[in-house]
Amino acid sequence: MIFCDSKRNPSCELTPYYGSHDCSRKLRNQIEWNPDSKQAVWTAIVAEKIKNQALLLKYFQLERYTLLENYIEELEFNDKSNREGHAAKVYFNALFGKSFARSNDNPINALLNYGYSLILSAFNREVVCGGYLTQLGLFHDNMFNQYNLSCDLMEPFHPIVDCRVKKMSPSKFDKQEKVQLINLLSTEILVDNRANTLLNTIKIYSKSVFNAIEDCDISLLKFPVIDYEL
Repeated sequence: MIFCDSKRNPSCELTPYYGSHDCSRKLRNQIEWNPDSKQAVWTAIVAEKIKNQALLLKYFQLERYTLLENYIEELEFNDKSNREGHAAKVYFNALFGKSFARSNDNPINALLNYGYSLILSAFNREVVCGGYLTQLGLFHDNMFNQYNLSCDLMEPFHPIVDCRVKKMSPSKFDKQEKVQLINLLSTEILVDNRANTLLNTIKIYSKSVFNAIEDCDISLLKFPVIDYEL
């Protein structure tokens, strides 16, 4: 359950204390997750995120997608050279214009933040339901962020929100615009060769990440196939 502030923006949420019957065992496992396995999964997540960003630029016929494809080829283990950061700068400038910055106060950023908050909340639910702590991430390690793990997992899903906001070309941040982003949660996404709502896709994907880490096998990862016609 998400609570909103006076402007109807996501403010906080409810999560259960015990999301899984064996949460104590899951927590011990999470604390002891193999570092190499975590880094291998994070590398795969970064590659998938940049791939989805490149596909979105290509969908909108923006030529900078080729640069992002090169970044995937240059990606090192655990993204030591920060290809993700370089890709993000190229990506947002190509998608929303060279003067765009994520720190700008405008309807585009307001809607991006709103959409990301909805996706983050869905991931928080799956992390907790899996019996894990949202604070202990794979890569994100901000002492002030209680959702480090969820922020890691949701990276490949950002372009879904970006695509909808780009198509909206928003001049304002109001109820009508918010509803369009909320409706994304019921959009059908292909994952594991089956169509699922975005919420179910997040559930399937999150479970595959936990399995991949605990079994030290990235072949278990089930990334969604995003259709940007959504």
